[in-house]
Amino acid sequence: MTKNILDETTTLNNGVKMPYFGLGVWQTDNHTAQNSVTEAIKNGYRLIDTAKEYGNQAGVGKGIREGLKETGGNRKDLFITTKVFNGDAGYDSTIRAFYDTLHELQLTYIDLYLIHWPVDGRYIDTWHALEKLYKDGLIRAIGISNFDNERLQDLLDHASITPAINQMEYNPLNQEKEIHEMARMTGIQLEAWSPLGGGEALNDPIINQLAEKYDKTAAQIILRWNYQQDVITIPKSTHQKRIIENSQIADFELSDEDVQKIQEMDQKKHTIWYDVFDWHNAIKAETVQTWDDTEEYKS
Repeated sequence: MTKNILDETTTLNNGVKMPYFGLGVWQTDNHTAQNSVTEAIKNGYRLIDTAKEYGNQAGVGKGIREGLKETGGNRKDLFITTKVFNGDAGYDSTIRAFYDTLHELQLTYIDLYLIHWPVDGRYIDTWHALEKLYKDGLIRAIGISNFDNERLQDLLDHASITPAINQMEYNPLNQEKEIHEMARMTGIQLEAWSPLGGGEALNDPIINQLAEKYDKTAAQIILRWNYQQDVITIPKSTHQKRIIENSQIADFELSDEDVQKIQEMDQKKHTIWYDVFDWHNAIKAETVQTWDDTEEYKS
């Protein structure tokens, strides 16, 4: 019987099991996020990734409720990730923001809570807030996102709990090999955002040659490569066909030679990175995405 990638899990450094494969909802409004999440749950997805900054937590929460209702599933069967908004960085503000997030998602706990970006001068206090929420039993695992090795080491020097996850932009064109190696050395699981690398990676001749060889889509080749690199993956899709198709990567394996071909594609090419933001002086902050449907999803 063929394995289902949606049933595959990895054990985080605190003993919690996290699915290897899930759904991301960046750059989708509440209505679209709701529909995508519902479809994903109906088709066996357990890991759902959102963030306050995306402006769609309310839609995600409604999608979770609808998906569980339609499948007869339980909340404990899902693994829900969200993230601390940059403008909420700091100890007290993170605590307050967490309870707002629970309200938006209509949940009583979060499976994984991440610091979205390491806002200078504030990420240590933010981490201490996450440690408290974790110790209080409101979060099953805590982690970070977009931390380079320098900032990660600074965090480790001040932390009582080692992050379970570092979520980075990770795809064939941006493989973060040094960050991946440090994650392995410190027992931190790497997770990929933008795992497909946008159109550039999907249209790369090497990827498409491999897609033809294995009779798979370009996306499936990349997602299988991610999995074989021991990286948790959360591709975004708003279409049922793609949601299903993306997860169909357990029935083949890339050869070592073909994995190496993809390894050689690395250009260390970020689509966005820390120094492009104007908030890393700890004064300015990004704004939460406000969609046309935001008001109707406020409870």
